[in-house]
Amino acid sequence: MAVNKITIKKTEELGTIILRQRKLSKLSRNQLALYAGVGRTAIFDIEQGKTTYRIDTLTKILQVLNLSLSVEGIVSGDGK
Repeated sequence: MAVNKITIKKTEELGTIILRQRKLSKLSRNQLALYAGVGRTAIFDIEQGKTTYRIDTLTKILQVLNLSLSVEGIVSGDGK
């Protein structure tokens, strides 16, 4: 199975990715919530495009789905 890298331009797109990966993993919202240690409502809200949620909730969900989040374009140096 191919692994894809996706650039997210809108926060709502993350919910679509999570929904797709959850279905590919054959997990119900209840199962994902249980495995991630988050509320079922959090899964529903994110999948439905809610744009405000806790980053720790997101990382728990991503970990269960074997997804990762990365940040690119970080400026390095001493900041002066």
